Parts: sequence; structure tokens; C-alpha cells
Amino acid sequence: MQSILNFKTTEGKNIFDTAIAMADAASDVILPYFRSKYLTVKNKANIGFDPVTEADKNAEKAMINVLKQMRPSDAVLGEEFGELKGKGLYRWVLDPIDGTRGFISGTPTWGTLISVERKGYGPIFGIIDQPYIGERYLGGMGLSEVITRNAKNALKTSKVEKIEDAILLSTFPEIGTEQEYNAFMNVAKRTKLTRYGLDCYGYALVAMGTADLVIEAGLSSYDIQAPICIIEAAGGAVSTWDGKPAFNGGRIVAASNKKLLKKALDCLNS
Repeated sequence: MQSILNFKTTEGKNIFDTAIAMADAASDVILPYFRSKYLTVKNKANIGFDPVTEADKNAEKAMINVLKQMRPSDAVLGEEFGELKGKGLYRWVLDPIDGTRGFISGTPTWGTLISVERKGYGPIFGIIDQPYIGERYLGGMGLSEVITRNAKNALKTSKVEKIEDAILLSTFPEIGTEQEYNAFMNVAKRTKLTRYGLDCYGYALVAMGTADLVIEAGLSSYDIQAPICIIEAAGGAVSTWDGKPAFNGGRIVAASNKKLLKKALDCLNS
């Protein structure tokens, strides 16, 4: 999705500065909990296991507090506290820890997802922040880069256009329904390599160009809006399994380019 703002404009710079401050605030809250023996985990699902921690909730509160100070008219949609209305043109879509299962397992594949959408338009800027390993991925408003502790590098997706040459990532091997699983495996069995358990970090790897596809089902808007901004800014393409805009979540395909996306969609729906 082409951004309607540039980070060099007054409004764009303010949005950028706010997003960075929110990411910093979330990082400060989350990192002391990661791999801590004192982390408390609760299950918010009636059936199965859907974990939430103090880190998730406190990090979202910290981001909302930053937003109230810097852009008090903007709205919020967060995974933990839902919708907060705002009178402004923009809504921030937040997932304080995408990959809580990985977080409580000690694997550094979780991340903080921050995106901002213009109401009636869609997401215009996103961040995937992995503070433990020190990688922050930015996309939208004329930006496409990853900032590490030692460098800042441009993001560019791979040129892989054939499924047979692609590296495919997904969070859960038991993706979706039986029908969705079979469709996924129809793609997976043709790829060069399939890996699981990456959460939002898989989307960052597609933007970096080391992986080529992510296919998932059952996502919410806060799971996918930031990755959409980052992958599209890096030259990739993201859609639902039926080829529609993906920013409301659902069944998602993220690809390194439009040609690979089309081939993955054709294979999923064959």
C-alpha cells in the first residue's frame, strides 16, 4: 500500500518520532521479563492455550501512555486492551508481544508490532521491534530499513519468483482448519525449504530478503498491519488467500514480490 505521508514532512516526522518513542517504551518494559524466572503467565483461552503475561499488558499500557502525551487525538487498537476512540485521522494498531508463546519459551523470535493507519485508508507505517537481539524494522512513509545496534541497512526483498526456489515460513505447522492445512501443504511440499515457529520475525526475514514467503491463517489486524508496511516498503507483496487487502487480518500470504505472491495464491487455491 503506497503511503500518503513522507517521514520528512511535519506530520510524518511526528508520527515517526511517536512510533519510535512507543517502541522504546515497550522495550524498556518487556526486556526485564524476558527469560525471567519470575515471569507470570496466564491463559486467556477457554479452550487450548493462549498465553498472556504482565509484559504484554504493561508494554501496551506504556505505549498508550506515550501516545497520549505525543498524539492525544489519535485512536488505538491494541491486542490486550482493545479499542480506544480518538478524534484524529489516525489509529495506532498495537501488539506489544507478537509471539507470546515464543516469549515464554525464551526464543527471541517475538517482537513488538506498531502500525499507524489513516482512517478509511489503511496502514501507512509500521515497526517490528526485536529488542533482545537489537533489530528494529521500519517500513512506510518513504522508509525501508533495519536498525541494529551497530548499523542501519536498507531492506530489500529477494528476487525469487518460483515456489520451487522459495523459503517458506509459518508460525504453526498445524495451520488453520484441515482444509487450510491441506492448502498450505500444497505450497510447502513444492518449496525449497519450510520452517516453522518464527512469529512476526518471519515477516522481517522476508523484508530482509533471506526468506521468500510467509503463509498463515487466523491472524488479527494487530498481527499483520506492521508486517504489511515493512514488506511492501521493501518491495514485497501481501494479501489474503483470495488476493484481497490483508490489513484486517485473516488468512495471509506475504511474498518477496508480486509474481511469487500470484504463484503462491494459485497453488493455495488449486
